[in-house]
Amino acid sequence: MSQKVNILIVDDHPFIIQGYKNVINLFPDKSITFQFFEATDCRSGYDIIMQANEPYDIAFLDVSMPEYEEKNIHTGEDLAKLLNAEMPQCKVALLTMHSESLKVQSIIDEINPLGLVIKNDLTFDNMILALTTILKGETYYSDSVIKFLNNQQKEKVYVDVIDRQILHYLSKGINYDDIPLYISISSSSVKTRKENMKELLNIAGSDDETLVAIAKDRGMLL
Repeated sequence: MSQKVNILIVDDHPFIIQGYKNVINLFPDKSITFQFFEATDCRSGYDIIMQANEPYDIAFLDVSMPEYEEKNIHTGEDLAKLLNAEMPQCKVALLTMHSESLKVQSIIDEINPLGLVIKNDLTFDNMILALTTILKGETYYSDSVIKFLNNQQKEKVYVDVIDRQILHYLSKGINYDDIPLYISISSSSVKTRKENMKELLNIAGSDDETLVAIAKDRGMLL
């Protein structure tokens, strides 16, 4: 009996979307047919999720894409949260070029996707293995993700969702005194959290631009 699987792919590089489709269409189990749905940024990703006529079974989401500020959708992670809310049965896989352990850990903590793949790990065989594993409802992590998780206790620096929001707005050039206009937190709390992050990163006394640069390099924001 044939099984139809609806797959959503969101990536801001159309040739990558086509590459994923080419590999998936070579899936060895021919009893499964795939129907593809595509979007190329956070705005079109939001629209295709909210306007879907039927739920998606699997979603492959790039992490770094042009934002949809009006709906507070800044990354593929935000689209994953939207999918979790709107289509909780959808199996979500996130793909990213960010290989820093902090980024990997934050995605797992905040999204807990069924699949997490560092793009540099992707090969034809790995893509087929990821799809096979996710179709079974099992978790697939690419080799680099597994390596980082195994090593995370050696150098663990944790930032929560509020810290990441602060970093996001600082990276947009928003003064820390104005961040309470965007998130429910006092300016004194913003300052305290900001200084705590500098301590964690061993850059106490540095300016906010340095904090943002180091945080981005360490995978604490996109």
